[in-house]
Amino acid sequence: MKESPFLAVIGGSGIYQFPALTEIKTIEIDTPYGKPSSPLVVGILHEKKVAFLARHGIGHIFSPTEVNYRANIYALKMIGAHRVVSISACGSLREDYEPGHFVIPNQLFDFTKHRSSSFFGEGMVVHIGSADPYCDDLRKSVIKAVKQTNTTVHDAGVYITIEGPRFSTKAESNLFREWGMSIIGMTASPEAFLAREAGMCYATMAHVTDYDVWHMTEKPVTVEMVLKVMKKNTHNAQTAIQNLVEILPSVSHCECWDALKNVVLTDPRRIPQATTEKTSILFD
Repeated sequence: MKESPFLAVIGGSGIYQFPALTEIKTIEIDTPYGKPSSPLVVGILHEKKVAFLARHGIGHIFSPTEVNYRANIYALKMIGAHRVVSISACGSLREDYEPGHFVIPNQLFDFTKHRSSSFFGEGMVVHIGSADPYCDDLRKSVIKAVKQTNTTVHDAGVYITIEGPRFSTKAESNLFREWGMSIIGMTASPEAFLAREAGMCYATMAHVTDYDVWHMTEKPVTVEMVLKVMKKNTHNAQTAIQNLVEILPSVSHCECWDALKNVVLTDPRRIPQATTEKTSILFD
């Protein structure tokens, strides 16, 4: 692609249905890790190129475990994306994080069990730093963009990612609250860690749809409940993305881009050529 996107967005298929989006193109991509969840939709929003990817596929055909997270992030890397915003529905584990609110988490807890969480292996050992899994500069811009929608936004929180696709038991939900988790979802891991390995700035725009199952006076989460709140949240998320494209500064160097510096432990002479070729784009 001649021009890298100003911003990449991962979310539901409805997220990229912007009336203001022009010059729309659909890009089919193959990666060494397979096909991404959906074709990439690239268009112009406020005179800037923006790329969109439907995490669960067109028509929501992939469960959280089935999503090809590696192919999704790799595909965005292939088109030159430097900054990625993930839009994710979540449940609240706190009384004050109410349905309809937005949360821009600053920490992440990976409680998944069956997902490929790294681009590396196959003869190359890499230990990526992930103490702060989200790009703080990008987070600040996302917080500002959501605030401009007049929606309640919480500027921090711990997002625990469960395997899914089932919802939690009450025992699990209450334990997560005791651990100090703020919100619960099924997609932030390994997406955030793969973005870090790919040298991208990454932030999550999480919108609360329910109180999970822990709340004593609210009904336990159901699909019907999630969809009802999600409709309103999606509109606010679309508006926030438009705001973000307007206020986000031009791409400049970020420490997220240097995540792979000095983290490869394997002797380069011992790394299989196929692995080197597959992962070379991550070091660009």
